[in-house]
Amino acid sequence: MNLLYCLLAVLPVPISEPVTWSTKLGYPADKRVIILHADDIGMCYEANASAQRALSKGEYRSAAAMVPCPWFNEMAEWCVANPHHDVGLHLALTSEWKTYRWGSVAPRDKVPGLHDKFGYLHHNVPGVVMNSNEKEIETELFAQYNRAVSLGMKPSHVDTHMGTLYAKPEFTRAYMKLAVEKQVPAMVIEMTPYTMDKFRKQGYPMRDEMLQLIADYPLPKLDDFHAVESGKTYEEKKSKFYTLIRSLRPGLHEIIYHPSIDTPGLKKITGSWQQRIWEDKMFADAEVQDFLKEQGIILSSWKEVMERFQKK
Repeated sequence: MNLLYCLLAVLPVPISEPVTWSTKLGYPADKRVIILHADDIGMCYEANASAQRALSKGEYRSAAAMVPCPWFNEMAEWCVANPHHDVGLHLALTSEWKTYRWGSVAPRDKVPGLHDKFGYLHHNVPGVVMNSNEKEIETELFAQYNRAVSLGMKPSHVDTHMGTLYAKPEFTRAYMKLAVEKQVPAMVIEMTPYTMDKFRKQGYPMRDEMLQLIADYPLPKLDDFHAVESGKTYEEKKSKFYTLIRSLRPGLHEIIYHPSIDTPGLKKITGSWQQRIWEDKMFADAEVQDFLKEQGIILSSWKEVMERFQKK
């Protein structure tokens, strides 16, 4: 046995980092690939107007609409007329605002646990967890998807409003069933020690059953997921966004936000109206776009992710 062999035998073996989804999909291994993603489209006219402008101008490339909401039909009509854009479904099982409310797409007698005493979807996630079950969740998810398709829309992906579909493994199972049956990617995050710790700290039940569901999910996943933070001023909000971008590791990331144009009506719907107006402004801001280029960010979309996955 020579000296070199003896040295190699006692040296610690480096633990390699898991291969990122961005690398699996053919992006450069050292790059940060980001899906900038507008949520809550279809909720109101203001959200639709923001997303339609931004997608048309290339300010960002991905969005998702809420089927049960009052302005979904208008957004679906726009999607049919503009099928090249990446618009998915923001699957909604809650109706969080005080007076601006909506109910299920499925008949109420088929999903009674999804409704509060006034006949609307529950205000919050605990209301859904305490009152509904996997069968009702599956019924409503498929009803939302089928409603969108019946209007001529071809959803590019599905995700979860307020994180509800990750509140219980049973809900996650119904969510993944829809994605696999319809062959549309769901917003699912690869679980590494880093992401497991992150989402456990946020209160998500990363127990064995949930981890196994995620491990078995056969469609493309994200390496990580983030939200644009609130700011006390527009400049502070941009600064926090820049800090987030600088902190990202190589991989496939999604960053969500909730843009809306400024109207008196928006201010009557939600107390978060100021943040939503700034988020509409932020991605139209040339300084923000220049920053992303300077950082070497690759911008992508769910359509592109699925195309790359299918080629692989």
